[in-house]
Amino acid sequence: MTWHALHILTYFGDSMLLLPTALIMAVLIRWKQSSPYAVWFWLLTFGSAGVIVSLSKIAFLGFGLGIPCLDFTGFSGHSTMSATLWPVVMWLLSGRFSPGWRRLAIVVGYLIPLLVGLSRLLLNAHSISEVIAGLILGFTFSSAFLLSQRRMQPQGFTLLQFGVAMLVPLLLFSQGRVATTQQFLQHLSIKIAGIEHPWTRQALQTQCNPPR
Repeated sequence: MTWHALHILTYFGDSMLLLPTALIMAVLIRWKQSSPYAVWFWLLTFGSAGVIVSLSKIAFLGFGLGIPCLDFTGFSGHSTMSATLWPVVMWLLSGRFSPGWRRLAIVVGYLIPLLVGLSRLLLNAHSISEVIAGLILGFTFSSAFLLSQRRMQPQGFTLLQFGVAMLVPLLLFSQGRVATTQQFLQHLSIKIAGIEHPWTRQALQTQCNPPR
């Protein structure tokens, strides 16, 4: 797999793409679902995933809290948030499909985060434990949302509605601008912990294999 292909895959988990898409999803869920509570459950679902990821990163960057022998410094944000978002996206957008095609679309929604997680490993951005933990966390949130809506079927989209709904995500994807979430969390962690530099993966690993 080429370097360019890896970066395309990993962008499906970047906050620059996912945050606006999640907000658009909230609007679409309110529009296409009969239950007024679905949108609030979606915002709670996506927001909770983001909070847990952020707290795990702050805990490590600011206080060195991780699992040394598992090389775990916090949940992979790309893996977690993509696993929270894409199954729900594909469920919502496939509202007019036949049951078989809807199931296939949702399977694709679960497959995308797996590819995102793989790209994070191949780019050496995360350890295996961080990616697996992130996927489990994200899939738990998205599955909980989908199970809560199992008796509801979205109304579906016309081709024009689909194009308008996906306009912003497509524009963001074409530009390829990445979020600075990690840098923000590093600065925040330093201020919260009152230290000069954030903890590093290398410092954590010495706790598992202390120098002799």
